Amino acid sequence: MNTDIERYPPIGDYGLIGDMHTAALVSKAGSIDWCCFPRFDSESVFGRLLDWDKGGYFAFAPKGVVRSSRRYYPNTNVLETTFETDTGRVTLTDFMPVIAITGPNRPRDLTSRRQIIRRMVCEQGSVEFEMRCMPRFDCGGIVPHATLLSETLGLAHGGKDAISVYSSAPMREEDDGFVAEGRLSAGDIACVATTYEAGQPHYIEPLDESELHGRLDETVKFWEGWAATCTYEGAYQGDVVRSALTLKALTYSPSGALIASPTTSLPEVIGGARNWDYRYTWIRDATFALYSLFILGYTEEAHEFKRWLEWSTMGRASDLQVMYGLTGERRLTEIDLTHLEGYKLSRPARIGNAAHSQFQLDIYGEILDSAHLYRRFGGKMDKEYWQYLRHVVDFILEHWREPDDGIWEVRSERRHYTFSKVMCWVGLDRAIKAATSLDLDGEVTAWKAAREEIRAEIFAKGYNAERGSFVQSYGSDILDASALLLPLMGFIPTRDPRMTSTIRAIERELATPEGLVYRYRGMDDGLGGQEGAFLMCSFWLVDNLAFLGERERATALYEKLLTYSNDLDLYSEQIDPRTMAMLGNFPQAFTHLGIINAAVQLSATPRHPSYAL
Repeated sequence: MNTDIERYPPIGDYGLIGDMHTAALVSKAGSIDWCCFPRFDSESVFGRLLDWDKGGYFAFAPKGVVRSSRRYYPNTNVLETTFETDTGRVTLTDFMPVIAITGPNRPRDLTSRRQIIRRMVCEQGSVEFEMRCMPRFDCGGIVPHATLLSETLGLAHGGKDAISVYSSAPMREEDDGFVAEGRLSAGDIACVATTYEAGQPHYIEPLDESELHGRLDETVKFWEGWAATCTYEGAYQGDVVRSALTLKALTYSPSGALIASPTTSLPEVIGGARNWDYRYTWIRDATFALYSLFILGYTEEAHEFKRWLEWSTMGRASDLQVMYGLTGERRLTEIDLTHLEGYKLSRPARIGNAAHSQFQLDIYGEILDSAHLYRRFGGKMDKEYWQYLRHVVDFILEHWREPDDGIWEVRSERRHYTFSKVMCWVGLDRAIKAATSLDLDGEVTAWKAAREEIRAEIFAKGYNAERGSFVQSYGSDILDASALLLPLMGFIPTRDPRMTSTIRAIERELATPEGLVYRYRGMDDGLGGQEGAFLMCSFWLVDNLAFLGERERATALYEKLLTYSNDLDLYSEQIDPRTMAMLGNFPQAFTHLGIINAAVQLSATPRHPSYAL
């Protein structure tokens, strides 16, 4: 029995709260074990998720808990956990205010002043509670200096970071952090809060508890109002809205960027080294994200994300990257945090992502595809952006014959990946459609010829007749779940015998009996070890079955996949088919996009076309 591993809760034990600048993960036990201040991609302040001893945490719960349950306030990202003890019952409400912190003698522009508020109400009997706030800055590398400013207010600082800590119960300094204890009887309330203090704070204003209660009301109203603007009325509406709320929480409000996940280094296999930083925005997600936002009626968010995409990627087409930082940062240097033991001893923990410098041909098609989708939903194509897109087309024409690193960011030799070639076809296809429908300048005849040349080569080299399937790369016999995207991108209909046989092959060889789909198997990807089944690929299979007209099978698979969420309807990147435990960074935007888009396909109304439109 490895007690070091057993200290870590399962990934699915966590709930998400956020303010569209950063986010925190709250365990079932009432402990915040992950939070980066002031942005998603900042160093962690509470990082026990990656090192139980060094990472820091913010726990607030009654003593002697015998059972607990939790939920989100309906149509919000405000988390409510109910704890029962032998002597009473309390409800803990956790949230991050989404309304700017304002008040007397405070500036109104406080975009860097992030805050977590936790309110405990005794519903029945009486309980004893404890609060332990143990910040550790710089991803657990700096133990702070903790100072009590009063019995209810403390300040912890180290390096460039500082947080103030408020507790309605008297606090004491302990273990370079703060501890408070107390007893609540029916109707009593206890509040605690942490606030990120940018720079060197010269004065920490005491918090007004009534103001904290007001921020809860404001935050609930904000999320309820946002959820109410969803126009989707198709199948699985509740699941779709919850996924939309999760995606909104993973949006960086100042720029409109949608991050892949708020966490880094949650492993794809426990004890392995496939541990990546997902706190960035992938170009690959753009089409899926724009489709989801538009189809749900969130046009403002779609426009903001498109503006971020245009701002971040504009420039020389040769400089286009796989991923970008929250405001378009390009240098995402990967660093191993050797001082951390990693989640359940899965080393190394990392910040940054070396895949940002990979050569992946598919992203050029995805830039053009996202522009096409944006235009089809009513967006405008100005001359400057069209000229940039023409440069992207030129890059495709010049480089589509080259091998690349592929969609899955493997760290082995470059190959002629089939999906990469398909996305080059997609890029030319979308450019042709834009130029034709909008009467834009472009070498449409030459583009059409190149599009057909790419298509012919894919059928000749990317389809393995002996296997009866499109394969991962030219000359390979390895199946790849990315082939399920070919119909979604409009490259080939699902009912084409070559695509139908591909779907059947993936079902036989990459799917588990539970309907979970691996990205690929039997490939030397240069990473070592194994990985779990990839949930987004499983939702792509749902889409394909729906397009084949096998609606009962598609529906059954979709509903089975919905059971792989946690109790808060949050999903990770992967599932371990042996244990059904969550793997990978959490919650995962790509998975939640799959939930939304597959639900749209199952709705099967004329108003809900496929991604390719």
